[in-house]
Amino acid sequence: MQAVALRPTFLRVGAGVLAAAAALGLWVVNSKAADPVKPTAAPKAALTVVVVQPQNSRLTDAFGANGNVVAWQEASVSSEANGMRVAELHADVGHTVQKGQLLVSFATEGVLADVALARAVLTEARAMLLEAQANADRARAVKDSGALSAQQVSQYLTAELSASARVESAQAQLDAQLLRLKNTRVYAPDGGVVSARNVTLGAVVATGTELYRLIRQGRLEWRAEVTAAELPRVVPGGAVRVTAAAGAPVTGRVRMVAPTVDAQTRNGMVYVDLPSGKGFKPGMFAHGEFALGASMALTIPQSAVVVRDGFSYVYRVGADGRVKQIQVRTGRMAADQLEVLDGLQVQDKLVASGGSFLSDGDLVKVVDAAQKSPVATVQPPQNAIK
Repeated sequence: MQAVALRPTFLRVGAGVLAAAAALGLWVVNSKAADPVKPTAAPKAALTVVVVQPQNSRLTDAFGANGNVVAWQEASVSSEANGMRVAELHADVGHTVQKGQLLVSFATEGVLADVALARAVLTEARAMLLEAQANADRARAVKDSGALSAQQVSQYLTAELSASARVESAQAQLDAQLLRLKNTRVYAPDGGVVSARNVTLGAVVATGTELYRLIRQGRLEWRAEVTAAELPRVVPGGAVRVTAAAGAPVTGRVRMVAPTVDAQTRNGMVYVDLPSGKGFKPGMFAHGEFALGASMALTIPQSAVVVRDGFSYVYRVGADGRVKQIQVRTGRMAADQLEVLDGLQVQDKLVASGGSFLSDGDLVKVVDAAQKSPVATVQPPQNAIK
């Protein structure tokens, strides 16, 4: 009887559970039906960029080279006297001298004594010549009369010739001593700037000792090493923009192109005259640009070019806002503009900068340059003192 009584109770509980489950399912269905359908999210731009277009520009056709600044020509001032003591120096390194200007004075005491001795010897020789000439004249006058033998006449005539020779020898010795006296004063062979002084006061120098070295006329030149491929493009008289390691650029002129090329480096030498007084010094290293004219070219900002794996690329923005990676071949460069030899058209729109962060097919947001780099302004406070 108890089992029969419990069965209706279990049936009632099960029916209640089923009703509750049905009600819960109906509520979930109604809740989902009431929720709005969420739209699909739009693709996000990878980068905000500014676009630029290639433009036709006039570029200078030039190539660069390196070289050293040297003296146009040097003059060596040497001693022609032997064993003389330096008495005075009249110039030093860096001085500008004129042609014929006195540079060195040697002590003259010993030379003056030798000159006086040579003069005395010459005077004595001339006196002996006068006596010999008188005896020879008398011998010639009486040689036909028989007053003197032929041997005596010959002796007088020979004595005259010997005396004349002694005079010439004494004169030559005097000239040599006078030349020594002249060499006690050393003059500049040409105008220029003293680049070296190799003698000190009181030194006794030998013949051929270099006393000074001059930069002739103060002229300097830049000797540029140019490749064999570029050498035929250089012509004498052409303009060259030369810049020293720490100085403003100056304009020089090609003086000469070397007729040969170095067999080891395959470079040729180009000699460029530099204007004086522009801060260049011999021995300086300098870089130069050889101007060869100008021509039109298609250019883009250098910041638009991305170099990867040794190749140059740009990113062209399409109408759908996606970029396409394009390989280009570049050429000359002027300031921040780079010549594009092929791969682009004037109407192409390119990413101006930041291309290294992009990949082919990325979506970008294009804005104006002013929006990309806004200028911040500061407003004064309301209570600012006027």
